[in-house]
Formats: sequence, C-alpha cells, structure tokens
Amino acid sequence: MNRREVLRLSGAGLVAGSMGVTLLSSRSALAADFRSSDTHPPDYPTVKAVEEMGRLMKERSGGKMSLQVFHSAQLGEEKDTIEQTKIGALQFNRVNMAPFNGIVPESAVPALPFVFRSTQHMRTVMDGKIGDDILAAFEPHGFIGLCFYDSGARSFYNRVRPIHTPADMKGMKIRVIQSDIFVALVQALGANATPMPYGEVYTALKTGVIDGAENNWPSYESSHHYEVAKYYSLDEHSLSPEVFVMSKVAWDKLDAKEKEIVRSSAKDSVPFMRKLWDEREKKSEAIVRAAGCEILPKLDKKPFQDAMKPVYDRFVTSDKMKSLVKRIQDAPDA
Repeated sequence: MNRREVLRLSGAGLVAGSMGVTLLSSRSALAADFRSSDTHPPDYPTVKAVEEMGRLMKERSGGKMSLQVFHSAQLGEEKDTIEQTKIGALQFNRVNMAPFNGIVPESAVPALPFVFRSTQHMRTVMDGKIGDDILAAFEPHGFIGLCFYDSGARSFYNRVRPIHTPADMKGMKIRVIQSDIFVALVQALGANATPMPYGEVYTALKTGVIDGAENNWPSYESSHHYEVAKYYSLDEHSLSPEVFVMSKVAWDKLDAKEKEIVRSSAKDSVPFMRKLWDEREKKSEAIVRAAGCEILPKLDKKPFQDAMKPVYDRFVTSDKMKSLVKRIQDAPDA
C-alpha cells in the first residue's frame, strides 16, 4: 500500500469517526448505528423508503441495528457519497443508477434510453432474475446491491420553447446527471449536454447558464425547476430505477443472520416506496399544472428513439451487455 492510499484510508477513518459511526465488529452481533445518504428532500419517496428500511431492520434485529438517513445532499452529491460508501465511511446509499455507469458496467443497461416500454415493464424486469443479476454485479466493485426504487419517467423541460421533436432541441444547453450515457443521449438529439450537480440546476436555469434539464415529475416539482423552466415535454426517455446499496466494507462485518435482516428489510421497503411514489407523482403533476406550465404529453417518440442508435452502438458493445438488453426487451410487461 502506497503513501497516498494510506492517507486516503486514514482520512476515511476520520470521516467515519466524525460522523459517530459505530460499526459491527467482524462476525459479531454488537450494535450498529448506520448512516445512509440521499440527495432529495426529507419528504421524498426514496428518503421515506430508506427510513422504512431502517425501521424494519431495527425491528428485526431487536434494536441492535439502526439507520439514520441524511437527506438533501447533507453528506455531498451522489458522486462524492459513492466514494464514501466504497471505502466504508458511509454504510448505505440511495443513488441514481447513472453515476454507477462508469463503475459497474451492468448498471448502464437500465439507464439506456427507451430500454423499458413502461413503468410496469421496468418493475417486472427489476423485481426478477434480471434485476438480481444486476444487483450482484455491484459486489466486485465494493458495493452490495440491495434493491431498486422507482425513479419515474424522466423527460425534458426547458425555459426557451416547447419540445415537440429532436429538432426543437438543437443548440439548447441541457443539464444532465454526471453520466456518459446521458451526455450521449442529449448530444444524439442535437443539444449541448451540460453535466452538473443536482443542487446547482435551479440557479443555472434561472440565470440562463443552461436552457433546460431532464427529470421526473416529483424532481421537477420539488426542486422548483418548474418555476423557471415551464415547458415540460413528456418524451419519457428514461425509466431507469434508483439503486440502494451497502458498503461491502460494512457488509463483510455482518454475520449471516444480520445480512439476511439487511437484505429482507431493503426488499420489503420497495412496495412501500412505490405506493408513495405513485401518490407523489400525481401530487407533483397537479402542482406543476396548477402553476401554468406548458405540458406536452402527446409526443411522437419514434424520432427520439431512432436517434438513439449511436448511443446503443457506443455503450452496448460486449456480448454480455447485448444479452442483457435483449433479455430486458424480451421480458413481459407483467
């Protein structure tokens, strides 16, 4: 181990210590006060779902395992918290799949544009064997994939003009999450992709640094982006789910019973999250429509889908990735 690595790991230890983390001793049943991160506000469905997971975990462990959720990016943006999770300074993390695309190759497949036909298709795929295979792919990279949460359908919104076709996006500066796939997606549609942390988007839209962004109904509403970017075009280019992971460093300190408690609690929080999500989508849509935003629901998706060939050619290159895409496309809706 070189000096730089020693310093990095020492720093991680200081971070963990400063956060008051009590980790389980190896193969022990000592109490553990875990921490989890989320970029969204406290009432957001993913935050509530992880809190529910923590409640179940505490109940099933007889109070020995507890979980505190740090919402609103209190511990940093997703790119930062992924690194904290990998080295064990943070034990749990709810993250969009996109920032993992460069770390876990399989995570890129659900993030591909238009790979899912509908929300029900996505749920069927991610709840089954395909989803389990993708979760298992996280472990060699230092993470334990526990479950998937809905992230809704992501669509484009902007402050300049309605988007009916890809031609309407030409020259627009569109914020994307920090993902090569999303950069390529926007570029394929003729716009200029601008990767940017979520917390900076409102100000960038308001000041004209960017023209638009893309996200789901609850994020568009809860971030107040709808106040400064009133054209929302429902192209629904992405139905990629969120992923909830645990640090392998922390996981390896658990015994078999504790691991089962963590896994079952995470899985059992998914229906809870989806109920909240479906309710929140309707509520957010109503708020946005009441604010007078122009919603374009009847888009012809085919021109958008046809423009995605370069994206698939670039990112779906291995036989393994091609097989995964085909398995998703062949899967039934229910």
